[in-house]
Amino acid sequence: MTDRYQQFSTSGVGRLLVKRLGLPNPEPLRRYKSGEPALTGPALVGGTGRLVDAIGSVLKSAGIEVLTAPAGGDTQKYGGLVFDATGITDPTQLRALYDFFHPVMRSITPSGRIVVLGTPPESATAAGEIIAQRSLEGFTRSLGKELKRGATAQLVYVQPGAEDKVESTLRFLLSAKSAYVDGQVIRIGTHGGAVTEPESWTAPLAGKVALVTGASRGIGAAIAEVLARDGAHVIALDIPAQGGDLAKVANKVGGSTFQLDVTAADAPAKLIEYLKTRHGGVDIVVHNAGITRDKTLANMKEGAWDSVLAVNLTSQLKVNEALLAEGVLREGGRIIGVSSIAGIAGNLGQTNYGTSKAAVIGMVNAYADEYAAKGITINAVAPGFIETQMTAAVPLFIREAGRRMNSMQQGGLPVDVAETIAWYASPASGAVNGNVVRVCGQSLLGA
Repeated sequence: MTDRYQQFSTSGVGRLLVKRLGLPNPEPLRRYKSGEPALTGPALVGGTGRLVDAIGSVLKSAGIEVLTAPAGGDTQKYGGLVFDATGITDPTQLRALYDFFHPVMRSITPSGRIVVLGTPPESATAAGEIIAQRSLEGFTRSLGKELKRGATAQLVYVQPGAEDKVESTLRFLLSAKSAYVDGQVIRIGTHGGAVTEPESWTAPLAGKVALVTGASRGIGAAIAEVLARDGAHVIALDIPAQGGDLAKVANKVGGSTFQLDVTAADAPAKLIEYLKTRHGGVDIVVHNAGITRDKTLANMKEGAWDSVLAVNLTSQLKVNEALLAEGVLREGGRIIGVSSIAGIAGNLGQTNYGTSKAAVIGMVNAYADEYAAKGITINAVAPGFIETQMTAAVPLFIREAGRRMNSMQQGGLPVDVAETIAWYASPASGAVNGNVVRVCGQSLLGA
């Protein structure tokens, strides 16, 4: 779907009017293209915490030039700013944030990246450290709202003992793959799956089998494409009525198709049998299938409530239970749910949808520890306004509000959701467990 306002704002006349009238000015975002560098300039790294060495090692491995002190002069531009705040153990030390960032904030390139790394407050023992580390969330979210021209800011809490497990997350956040992820708090822990460095970072999912539900179009099709690009064999699943479109997606990515109504009573059993006999199991399960049946609660028929909960939630719980009970999800498996900002902030006329999507977050919270004991991770993405056929049908003024009410001042693309899912799916992301990351350009709605 075309964002005509963004096209206008980047034209000669549009740029003039946007500047004079103070209108939204959405920057074309830099998204991943094979062969392009992760950043458009060097990364300036600061801080004196326990992660400094790991940060430098990861950035150099990713081919990013690392600077440890401002280069001086007004001409130096930085593709990324990375600050290790784990050394801040008392509120009096928070001045270090100002001292590092203030001098270089005007030197960030378009689509630049800021990452602050801290210690989870719940892992700290001293009151001063708990207070100081919790403050990083307010700092990073606020900083993200100040950035312009497609730049982003994130906070990564790294549990003590997980210092060697940050690579996949830093590579993702410092790359063009995280174009529409902004103002997020991510936790890397010691309680999750194994962390295995892939043989190739350009094909980290080589040899993996990935199941994507609702894969016939939109976000589901994009997920299938990105996982296949990263080396996975993709099983594209959707209802029989979508069989034609499903086949096109599978053919495009060199994958397989499986037509199934996930709400059917025998769906889990049929899926288990298919995965066992055709693929010998599965490594990655992406619960993307979802529907909307929007009405205010007073006008909603019971069928609209029941069908949304059945597709968006109950089917996922039943499939997960069957996969684990039958041992079909292999060691190091990944379960990834697709929630929504509607499950965080709510949405008019979507009590059924908001309930189901908030419950997906609850599913992640409920099972993260249990699945970790089996070497399996469970995480979720929560998309905001994404340019799809569904949002194209939204009334014009509501659609424009959805596009502009975020730090990027534009809607995201299905590929933005897919890239985040691919990061979760990586064998190097075993320490990323129990997270819910919004892909929303730091929407003004929700937390």
